Amino acid sequence: MPHIALDGDVPGLPSLLRFRPETAGPLSDLAEALLRGPGPLDRGERELIASYVSTLNDCRFCASSHGACAAVQLDGGMPLVERVHADPATAPVSDRLRALLRLAAAVQRGGHAVGDAEIAAARTAGATDVEIHDTVLIAAAFCMYNRYVDGLATVAPTDPRMYTQIAERLTTHGYTTVPPRP
Repeated sequence: MPHIALDGDVPGLPSLLRFRPETAGPLSDLAEALLRGPGPLDRGERELIASYVSTLNDCRFCASSHGACAAVQLDGGMPLVERVHADPATAPVSDRLRALLRLAAAVQRGGHAVGDAEIAAARTAGATDVEIHDTVLIAAAFCMYNRYVDGLATVAPTDPRMYTQIAERLTTHGYTTVPPRP
């Protein structure tokens, strides 16, 4: 049960965006820029990074919703997402993406956990400075989103079909449109 009076029919972050529209715009704009805006990482890769960090943070809503978004945008679909969540070191992803996932995991542990070794590994695997930057920012932002969603105990559906519906909406319409009330 949420810690504050949220619309119980709306799960996760969207319920918080509706509760406090003054903060909805900047938070939604940030997600839109990070996950769908121009950049060298594929949208599916960005969603996978967000989902992986959310898994590390044990944020079921964000891990599931962004995992579903990654699944519809990446070859390999949900089985790939599940393998990355379980162990990115053995998941069938490129060396570049594997290094970026390790970098994201370091950010999740704390900013000072990112060291020369993580950056060098990402560069050796072919990551550009922009890809390194974007990975760090996605990981840091999702630590914030995860704490926001879980810190107010928002509803996280247990039915995977709900996350498929969320993914369809987000991949089609983006993050800046708050879904209408049911």
